[in-house]
Amino acid sequence: MNKFTLLLISLSLTLFSSEIQSRTGTFPAKEMKSQNKEIVRMVVEEISSTLPQKIDKYTELTAIKADETTMIYYFEINTGSKSDETVKNEDRSRMKKAVTKGVCQSAERFINAQINITYLYISAKTKNTLFRFDISQKDCIGI
Repeated sequence: MNKFTLLLISLSLTLFSSEIQSRTGTFPAKEMKSQNKEIVRMVVEEISSTLPQKIDKYTELTAIKADETTMIYYFEINTGSKSDETVKNEDRSRMKKAVTKGVCQSAERFINAQINITYLYISAKTKNTLFRFDISQKDCIGI
């Protein structure tokens, strides 16, 4: 994600969070969900314009989509000579822990606003799903 995109997201969330905090007692859940859907749509639109993005030597962010109040990030992983099953068995727990901690810290404002984040990792070679991590507010307690 480029710095402009992160800044735009951060500013949007700051404005959104301060408005929510000042209206918490009178802000109906239906309106909150509607507003969260709009925020998710805007973020997805903005980030999509910068894709694909190389994350590291093995990983590329290829797409982001909105599903109600969830942002779904699609990553392709170059697994080299490892089979999909080997990657799933050897890397799942390590990846889940790292992704959950990273999302809880970097997207704290989204998570606190009850916007969920899903990371979907796909094999660049086979196009099969390797991992899916759904992260919500309950996953970030204590992180």
